[in-house]
Amino acid sequence: MSPLTETLAALVDIPSTSGSEGRLCTWVAGRLLPVWTMQAVRRVGNSLIVGPRTGRPLVTLYGHLDTVPEQGNGMARIDGDRMYGLGTSDMKAGLAVMIHLLEDEVVRSGPYDVVGVFYEKEEGPSDENGLEDVLARAAWLTEAEFAVVLEPTDLQLELGCNGVLNADVIFRGHAAHSARPWLGENAVTKAGEWLAAMHRRQPEVVEVGGLEYREVFSVTRADGGIADNVIPAEFVANLNHRFPPIYGIDEAEARLREVAAGADEVVVRDRAPAGTVPVGNPYLARLAAVIGGEPRAKQGWTDVARLTSRGIPAANYGPGEVDQAHQVSESVPLGNLEVAHMTLRRFLTE
Repeated sequence: MSPLTETLAALVDIPSTSGSEGRLCTWVAGRLLPVWTMQAVRRVGNSLIVGPRTGRPLVTLYGHLDTVPEQGNGMARIDGDRMYGLGTSDMKAGLAVMIHLLEDEVVRSGPYDVVGVFYEKEEGPSDENGLEDVLARAAWLTEAEFAVVLEPTDLQLELGCNGVLNADVIFRGHAAHSARPWLGENAVTKAGEWLAAMHRRQPEVVEVGGLEYREVFSVTRADGGIADNVIPAEFVANLNHRFPPIYGIDEAEARLREVAAGADEVVVRDRAPAGTVPVGNPYLARLAAVIGGEPRAKQGWTDVARLTSRGIPAANYGPGEVDQAHQVSESVPLGNLEVAHMTLRRFLTE
C-alpha cells in the first residue's frame, strides 16, 4: 500500500460527518505538527490553517474535512485499483494529497508560501460553512496569488462554479375530512400542475467564456399532510436552483421566483453565489499547462465561489470522481491520488 493510500484509508476510517469534524481535525493537526511549528498550524474551531507566511508569493490549497451522513459505507475498503468508503472521492482523496504536499520538503522550500486550509461544515447550509470563520480570522489568506480547491474533478481543471439557491415553494389549501374533500382544498394536488411542469423542465445550457454551464431547477424534497384522513392544508417543496456565473445572486433569486410564480409563497432559505473564472491569471495558465487538456465548467457548487467573491483567484482540481460524490458505493481510483500529487507538486515547485 502506497503512503498516499495509507493516508486516505486513515482519513476515511475517522468519521467526520458535517458538524462532527473534531476528531479528524485533531488527527490532521497531529500529523502535520511534526513538520511545521506550533505557530504554523492554527486551529479555528474544527478547521486548520497549515503553513507560515514568509513573504514569498502565496498559493493556497483548500479541502473540507466533512462528509455527508453515512449510508453503511463508513470504513475504507480496497477492491482492485479502487478504495471504497464514505468520503473517498468527496473529498478525502483531496485531503490526502494536501497532507502529502504540505509534508514535502521540496514543496516547503520551493518558490511559494504553500498554505493548506482544512475546514469544517462544507456539506451543510452555506451560512454555516466553516471557511467563513477561517477567512474572517485569517484575512491574510486573501493575499493569495492563486488557490486550488481539491474537490472532485476527475483530474480535470474545472473553472468557476454554479451558484445555488434553496427555497421553500409553498402551496396552501384548506383542511377538511377526507370523506368530504369538497369542504376543503387539497394543497398537495393544487401543486400538481407546477410539479408536472418541473418534471418536464430541461437544463438550460449557458456558455460563459467558452465554458458550458447548465442552469438547473430541481425539486429535491416535498412535505404535505398531517394524517391519512385529513385533506392537506399546506404543501411545501424545496426548489434547488443551480445558476451559472453570468447571474448575480439577486438576479438568480428573481429567476427562481419567476419559476415558482404559481405558488402561494416562496421563502429563500439558502443562498450561495456562483464562482467566477480568473481570466488572465498566470498561475491558472500554468496549472492548466501542467494538467493538460481543455478546462471545463464546474457544474456543482464549490468554495471557489466563496474565494473568488473575496478577490482570491481560484480553480477546482482534485483526484476524486464527480459522479462518485454522495453515492452509497462511493469510491476513488487509487491511481488518481498519485497523478494529482505529482501534478500539484510540479505546479508548486517549478
